[in-house]
Amino acid sequence: MASSTPVDLSHALVMEPTGAEWLTILPVAIGLGCGALLMMLRYSTRLHPLIAIIGLAVMVLVDLLLVGRVIAAGPVTMMMGRWLPPFGIAFTVDLTGALLALTAALAALAGAIYALRDIDASGRRYGFYPFLMVMMAGVSGAFLTGDIFNLYVWFEVLLISSFGLLVLGSEREQIDGAVKYAVLNLIGTTLFLISVGYLYAIFGTLNMADIATKAGDLRETAPLMTLAALFLLAFGMKAAAFPVNFWLPASYHTPRVVVSALFAGLLTKVGVYALLRTMVMLLPVEREALSLVIAVAAALTMVLGAMGALAQSDIRRFLGFVVVSGIGSMLAGVAIAGIAGLSAAIFYALHSILLMTALYLVSGEVARRAGSYRLHEVAGLWAAAPWFSGLSLALFLAGSGLPPFSGFWPKAMLVKASLDIGAWWLAGAILLSGFLTTIAFGRLFLLAYWRPAAGEGGSSAAAVTVDRSSPAAMLPIVALTVLIVWFGFFPEALVDLSQQAATGLADPTAYYHSVFPNGGRP
Repeated sequence: MASSTPVDLSHALVMEPTGAEWLTILPVAIGLGCGALLMMLRYSTRLHPLIAIIGLAVMVLVDLLLVGRVIAAGPVTMMMGRWLPPFGIAFTVDLTGALLALTAALAALAGAIYALRDIDASGRRYGFYPFLMVMMAGVSGAFLTGDIFNLYVWFEVLLISSFGLLVLGSEREQIDGAVKYAVLNLIGTTLFLISVGYLYAIFGTLNMADIATKAGDLRETAPLMTLAALFLLAFGMKAAAFPVNFWLPASYHTPRVVVSALFAGLLTKVGVYALLRTMVMLLPVEREALSLVIAVAAALTMVLGAMGALAQSDIRRFLGFVVVSGIGSMLAGVAIAGIAGLSAAIFYALHSILLMTALYLVSGEVARRAGSYRLHEVAGLWAAAPWFSGLSLALFLAGSGLPPFSGFWPKAMLVKASLDIGAWWLAGAILLSGFLTTIAFGRLFLLAYWRPAAGEGGSSAAAVTVDRSSPAAMLPIVALTVLIVWFGFFPEALVDLSQQAATGLADPTAYYHSVFPNGGRP
């Protein structure tokens, strides 16, 4: 008979969590709690923006405290239901996850404020703010979980809510974009689920810390290379990497601009994060064997994305290809690995979350003033709105990777890391994609901003409206631009944090000990 003697869990678990441990799950709880509250208040949609903005502001504060806690004391773990690790559901937060969760919350807060102008009563009635909060719960959960199956669960949460955001408005173009987005992402999710099942069959565990320590013992007998290839394909599709990137430019231009901004800033970064977590921390030997494949995919993603941007006449389609090109830069960091490559990938991901959100919001303001997203119909912005044009130019320079803006530093780090390992061709691809992206942004600025409007200099493009900016629209754009310029002029702190985060991924010892404090599995 089984013994009825109670087990003293205090030897393996902290039985009375402090505030620091509770911080690990609060971002998810805030997202789900606010989403549920907003759905209960579905007949009081005037309250939705206020509740969502307050909730996201609190989420930013919690994530900021979580970053401080991880910097001060290392990774922190919360086990659900007092189950002993590795059997219970773990939330394990290291510096990489905490930084990405904080940056994502900042972008979501900016989007929620911009939505005061962009989302009308109909959009609120059909659930923009509840979908946004549930999506942020999924994004936060993906960054903070320590369990590979729950990474899949949080992917599903953010995808389901993103489907709702994508079709908000039910226009024909949105339905077309949603079908492409849904089909390709569902294929990627299915591959991810198959990979998780395969992983559990091999390891008998879903805890990431446990998997990382067991991989070395199973490498000679288990088909870990097959598992790594499946993860690479699944997350490559989620991140929109070549050759499975065609769904993104075909769908991101279709929803409301604030939805496009949130998607471009957040969703592809979750795919990149999953690649960092699985390929670098869990399967580093297999990542090394696949490094050439990842590097080739990164180079093609960068260059073809930049070429695609050059060919566009619609500003939102143009930005979709810029997103794709940026994913290639992050993949290059995964391919190079080491502290140099990983820190560059993390820095670029943080920069890209803020930049792409801001660029899409800027495109919304351009369309509001000019009445169109098409370059041949937009002109004269510099004359009509000089200070808005100055903000746009700063963001364009950051997106081009030119000094002294934030996009320059991770690309410089990637080029140096590529040359250090002798991958001159990868360094060349990074520089070529930067050159092409600079030309693309220059073309956008010259046509939409610098070119005279109708009747001035023979241009046929319509004039834009006089600069009457809405505070709800301009506040998030100004705030994001200030952050991007600040990180460009003073990059030292972000470089240092990225290097610390990269060290934690490359050597997950501290991550392991946060889950198993006694240094061994039960």
